[in-house]
Amino acid sequence: MLQLVRTHKGMDNRSYKSIHQREDSEGRKGLSVSKDVIEVGGHALEANITTLGPLVLPVSEQFHFFTNLIFKKRKTKPYIPGYKLAFEHICILATSKKVLDEIQKKLELTEEYMEASRKTLERFGNTSSSSIWYELAYLELNSRVKRGDRVCQIACGAGFMCNSLVWKALRNVGRPKQSPWIEDQS
Repeated sequence: MLQLVRTHKGMDNRSYKSIHQREDSEGRKGLSVSKDVIEVGGHALEANITTLGPLVLPVSEQFHFFTNLIFKKRKTKPYIPGYKLAFEHICILATSKKVLDEIQKKLELTEEYMEASRKTLERFGNTSSSSIWYELAYLELNSRVKRGDRVCQIACGAGFMCNSLVWKALRNVGRPKQSPWIEDQS
């Protein structure tokens, strides 16, 4: 593991109440998801990757980001750092197509970077934070992870939390014998 960044927005009441367990009128416990969850999640993700950026981006990209931040004009589009320069693979919590589309747009990621997340959502549906492990298994099954590759996993959760983890492959990862992507594992 190269980096771990944990962002927790639970002190903000709106974030705390965006996803939480509560009882209904009949006393049954369930998950309550507010209409603010997408916006709150976006703020947590932004805070997380803003913290992660200086830890993983090349110095030239950090310099470009900070000079743009200092000298930008009010009406110009903010500069998005080239996270593709920091990672060969990205596994993003696969909650919905809309969320993946928005993250892809905001981080200016290619379809290749989004493939594992989209395929996981398509095959397994929203499996919450465990989806990032299915995505890594997808990359491994397709022999995409090579020695020296950096893989960033980003997941979100109730409270509102966002965690990112960066791995570096110590060797080429070949096709595994067992995987959630292999139909017959007998």
